[in-house]
Amino acid sequence: MSGKLYGVGLGPGDPSLMTLRAVEVIAEADVVAYHCARHGRSIARSIAARHIREDHVEERLMYPLTVETTDHPGGYRGALDDFYEEASARLAAHLDAGRTVAVLAEGDPLFYGSYQHMHKRLAHRYETEVVPGVTSVSAAAATIGKPLVEAEEVLTIIPGTLPEEELTARLAATDSAVVMKLGRTFPTVRRALERADRLADAHYVERATMEGRRTAPLVEVDPDTVPYFSVAVLPSRVDTGPAAPERGEVVVVGTGPAGPLWLTPQTRGALASATDLVGYTTYLDRVPERAGQRRHGSDNKVESERAEFALDLARRGHRVAVVSGGDPGVFAMATAVLEVASQEGYADVPVRVLPGVTAANAAAAKAGAPLGHDYATLSLSDRLKPWEVIAERLRAAAAADLVLALYNPGSRSRNWQVAKARELLLELRAPDTPVVVARDVGGPAESVRVIPLADLDPTEVDMRTLLLIGSSQTQAVRRGDGGTVAWTPRRYPETPPTGA
Repeated sequence: MSGKLYGVGLGPGDPSLMTLRAVEVIAEADVVAYHCARHGRSIARSIAARHIREDHVEERLMYPLTVETTDHPGGYRGALDDFYEEASARLAAHLDAGRTVAVLAEGDPLFYGSYQHMHKRLAHRYETEVVPGVTSVSAAAATIGKPLVEAEEVLTIIPGTLPEEELTARLAATDSAVVMKLGRTFPTVRRALERADRLADAHYVERATMEGRRTAPLVEVDPDTVPYFSVAVLPSRVDTGPAAPERGEVVVVGTGPAGPLWLTPQTRGALASATDLVGYTTYLDRVPERAGQRRHGSDNKVESERAEFALDLARRGHRVAVVSGGDPGVFAMATAVLEVASQEGYADVPVRVLPGVTAANAAAAKAGAPLGHDYATLSLSDRLKPWEVIAERLRAAAAADLVLALYNPGSRSRNWQVAKARELLLELRAPDTPVVVARDVGGPAESVRVIPLADLDPTEVDMRTLLLIGSSQTQAVRRGDGGTVAWTPRRYPETPPTGA
């Protein structure tokens, strides 16, 4: 009869934080196994030392290397895979002999732990139980006495070994975070926190619950003193709100065509760190509410007034995010903000524009690749420019055989422009030219259809619709699943020489 395998979580270091179940399992085990470095010492064993008896069989699973330099033919990963195979085979021999094996693990066995490599190789072959343990994440929060997350906040746990760009993106996009595996990664993590504008919020915790523990504001920590057993903590913002800015600024952000799935990490970070949100109420409703953050909603027809209000707030020291739909630079708020910011009174107010997914790109992706070649983007709204200008530009773009992305094509009170545009385009385009009719892309009522230009019905077009009009080269192909995809080839036919 085979023995039983246990993965035993020992907690973050203080032996008194071991669970009763962990103590019971070690007491019942025939074999106690633990990982260690080449020096032979094991932190896991030191935590559980008082519970290890002389009659326990001890299996010391010694890593063959501690740095990534190796002459193994499979490289660092290959060397570790061979080690895990050999270690699991040693444990399997005990299990096959009917012995109970307890594999010790700092923290929790399945949280960045060495035990998990044994588990993946053995749990499907033997009866197994995992005894959870207190993680270093919980220990770090307890050590600094700060809540990690509250209400609807999101906690992100990040290995410091990620590339700096990835660290920055993830830190910018989350509410709270714990960055593991510092040591030699500390300078990179610090730069990422600074780039994500989160450095002022970050706490440093070293050897939480262990002897010699240390805490400090992360910005004050000397990189040369940071060991592997340390973490960076960004705690909850519910009570504190975003860190007070040293200087006010306006950041114009795009929320994409719909909800959170379309936000970039950079935009998430700007929204999270803002003291004030300013925008059209419909777009503000897409942004989760955060404690300590003020929201200033307004109607969609007061863009200049909204921009001036945001700049006034920034001039008084607020960090303001002006919220736009789609991309803020495409028929949206970036122009309005920059126009007002160019006035003499606001020349010293910092203004940044962050890109977002614009409706044309979102609709094109849903339909296939109709914007695969040159295209022109136009707004059919005549609220800010006369129809004569719109018609002239439509003719020019159509005559140049460009794919057209038509924004603001119509509304309940205004659909004659779509009829006029179709009439004009049919003079220059074939009736079967593919047209993508995309409504509420990314939203609950999403509808994306590919139809011939001749079948375009103006009464079915509203302000939530975007139209993509194909060129002479755009293809519409019916797929095996019954759907139709539209795409425009990247190669354009060569024009024959004159007189050929």
